[in-house]
Amino acid sequence: MRRRTLPAATALAVLFSSVALVATGAGSAAADSGVSLPLKSTGDIVVDGSHQRVFISDPTAGQVVVTNYAGAVVGTVGSLPGVRGLELSPDSGTVYAAVGDADAIVAIDTATATEAHRWSTGTAAPEYVALTGGKVWFSYGSGGDGNIGSLDLSGTEPVLALGQDTARTFYDAPILDASPGAPGTLVAGAPGQSPVVLAVYDVSSGTASRGAYAFDPGNTGGGNLADLAVTPDGKDVITASGAPYYQAAYKLSDLSADGKYVTNTYPNAVDIAPNGDVAAGTFSWYDPDVHVFKQGVSTPLRQYDFPNTGNSSGSDTLAPRGLAWAPDESRLFAVSLNDSDVYTLRILDAPTKTPTTLTANAPATAPRAQQLTVTGTLTSSSAFPAGTKVSVTRTDEESPAGKALGTATVATDGSYSYPDSPPAGGKVTYTVSYAGDADHAGATATHSVTVAKSAATVTLDNNLKVYGYNSSVTFTAHLGTTYKNRTLEIWADPYGSDKPNALVKKGTVDSHGNLTATVRLTRDAKISAKFTGDTRYAARATTNTVYTKVSVSSSLSGAYKTATAWNEKYSYFHQSKDPVHNTSMTMYPGRKYQFQIQQFYSGAWHTTATEYFGLDRYGKDSVLLDDNPPTGVRFRIRSSYIDTKSGDNVNATTYGGWKYFTFTR
Repeated sequence: MRRRTLPAATALAVLFSSVALVATGAGSAAADSGVSLPLKSTGDIVVDGSHQRVFISDPTAGQVVVTNYAGAVVGTVGSLPGVRGLELSPDSGTVYAAVGDADAIVAIDTATATEAHRWSTGTAAPEYVALTGGKVWFSYGSGGDGNIGSLDLSGTEPVLALGQDTARTFYDAPILDASPGAPGTLVAGAPGQSPVVLAVYDVSSGTASRGAYAFDPGNTGGGNLADLAVTPDGKDVITASGAPYYQAAYKLSDLSADGKYVTNTYPNAVDIAPNGDVAAGTFSWYDPDVHVFKQGVSTPLRQYDFPNTGNSSGSDTLAPRGLAWAPDESRLFAVSLNDSDVYTLRILDAPTKTPTTLTANAPATAPRAQQLTVTGTLTSSSAFPAGTKVSVTRTDEESPAGKALGTATVATDGSYSYPDSPPAGGKVTYTVSYAGDADHAGATATHSVTVAKSAATVTLDNNLKVYGYNSSVTFTAHLGTTYKNRTLEIWADPYGSDKPNALVKKGTVDSHGNLTATVRLTRDAKISAKFTGDTRYAARATTNTVYTKVSVSSSLSGAYKTATAWNEKYSYFHQSKDPVHNTSMTMYPGRKYQFQIQQFYSGAWHTTATEYFGLDRYGKDSVLLDDNPPTGVRFRIRSSYIDTKSGDNVNATTYGGWKYFTFTR
């Protein structure tokens, strides 16, 4: 049967798109995924580990977009004009949002991703928000009137207090942060200002009292502060500013320099995991964008360089303040932007673990049920514990979902080997996996082997036999030893382009391995027996050719009598009567028949005329004989189909019966 396969075109626009992030520097890895976001701008990002949700503020659109850990949007909180700073409550039940253009602090329920409460901040337009000392602290103001306010939500009615920074430290609303490690301490920094200005406030009494203050802390000459974060132990604040080209750490006690995390041009983001590991971001077209550090180590453990999804020569860039850890450090979330203003949430898995590289190798081909060996290496920049193992899974036709085979121990040089004898033939894929440990990221490698299947035996009878027109012929196909599939198919493909190959019978062979089918033959045909194979025996087919004669008949008209003579039935014609020879034959487009006359003399029949005549659309034709023949001479005449010479090859050569005649006066 002829089959046509049409490609299935899918025109489904989705947000999900796998985007590779190239990890550079200390270790190499390709991670993870990138998902386009429905944003017009970004202000802040926080991660709720309890519900595994990511909250991203969009000041321009006046919304907070909520995604799950895979990046799928699960909610959008609207009617938040100018929303910027976000802060997650200690119980992960609420995200507090500073909504500047509405002069309000809004509480978002993390479970439902909806607005739960809204509190007015009077005439103050809040920009950034932090939680400490039992209050919600926010910054507001601009043009020389930057200040800090608080909202006490512990009572039956909220209590608003503005103008808490009596020293009037900031020109604009400062960036705020606090840490459970320093309860009652609030840290503030002047955004975009050069040089950097930082201040630390004691808010344990309920009001803000400025303590440590620094104008250009560390005397770095740096400026354009974009982000800051207080360490979980409450000891330091880490800043990200356009210069210098590192994320600097300062002691909260006096804002003196306390180390640095070296990145590259234009730092613009920083976030700290609960265990103190640091994620540092930079605005970098041609360098890595995200840098991950172990606490207190100035050299990055891993670096990620965003791809270029836009039209410029440089890659996508990190949005300011666009980094946030999952609380369990299983993921790091980053918001990037291309030159077409398309935002992407990038999900970086296991960012604090040393990248690992795993390879898997095996022979390209192998015989079935014979042993082969899967080999490979597991490598990393840091040593693996003794006894490290990799798991091996085999996927084949017998185990399409995969079958766990066991584990292989990794040697001190990183190599491993695993022997296996694949029971099934065809494509066999070995998947080798390393689960990872506390210090190393997991890895997976695959390798496919083409395993030869055993040869099946398929036979079919009646090859090259010739049958009469419209014969019903029984064909017997035989299937030899196989594994599980005992089904055969018998197909018939008649000669001629107008008749398709057709399935005659499909069934399970009998106890002797036989399957029979009856075919009515009107043309030559290719008869095939097909075995589709199973997991251990290859598909097999055998094709025979059988030939079929045409139906042909002829008659003579005009005789005045018939009689038996010379052991044949003769038609007698008067010499003055012209005989008519009538032919009827199985019709096929363009078919002709062979017209042949013989005369008996010298003791044998001799051909006196042979010619081909066309048939009408009913397969009929008549020939008038008007040659004034001699009397007393024996003649015979017949019509035949001659393969190919009759204009086609769809039947076997078929000679019609002779018609005998003679003439009298």
